[in-house]
Amino acid sequence: MDSPEVTFTLAYLVFAVCFVFTPSEFHSAGLTVQHLLSGWLGSEDAAFVPFHLRRTAATLLCHSLLPLGYYVGMCFAASEKELYFPSQAPEAWQLFLLLAVTLPSAACILIYYWSHDQWAHHPLARTLALYALPHSGWWAVASSINTEFRRIDKFATGAPGARVIVTDTWVMKVTTYRVHVAQQQDVHLIVTESRQHELSPDSNLPIQLLTIHVASAIPAVQAFDIRCTISPPPCRGAQPSSPLPAG
Repeated sequence: MDSPEVTFTLAYLVFAVCFVFTPSEFHSAGLTVQHLLSGWLGSEDAAFVPFHLRRTAATLLCHSLLPLGYYVGMCFAASEKELYFPSQAPEAWQLFLLLAVTLPSAACILIYYWSHDQWAHHPLARTLALYALPHSGWWAVASSINTEFRRIDKFATGAPGARVIVTDTWVMKVTTYRVHVAQQQDVHLIVTESRQHELSPDSNLPIQLLTIHVASAIPAVQAFDIRCTISPPPCRGAQPSSPLPAG
């Protein structure tokens, strides 16, 4: 029979991977940063940019705490190692504890830097500042994005860790730790990869997966990739279907 130490390690590893990459089962159970901290994060629909400023910071901090959570759990799962007394713990565990404490400490310092001056140093805010008019700030651009996101004619699709959102003016990709933003009138779209897959083993209708590189005309705006799924017409003479972004 496996020891409690091994059992806890395997269970915690599975939990950590699922907590970071959030499969559908974790979303259904509400075991996500967005759900657990929903009271502080607010509503994405009400204020898209402020929501993601807080979400990315909270996600970074929560994920950085996972090694420390493992150490605390091991204090109970392997009580014979006396890990609750770091000075008496084996040297390898002392080094691990140092790393487990350093990660959230560094995350807190980075989040404090981001939030200084009303989040002006956050990567999303710095990107929006590149689109601001000479006599306005990044909050004016954020307000425009918030307004467009609240409209019902926006397009949003993809997994939670790689959502693609298209509004009247903006193309955005929401990832776990970042939100990529580009203005439609300034972007260049380049197909960098194309792969063909069958829908199912008994189907003769393939689908094509395209990876599209979104690059802004503004050099300081970081480029990003989105994936699109294109379905061919089911039979001769049928109208082709439109491409469906997949994230």
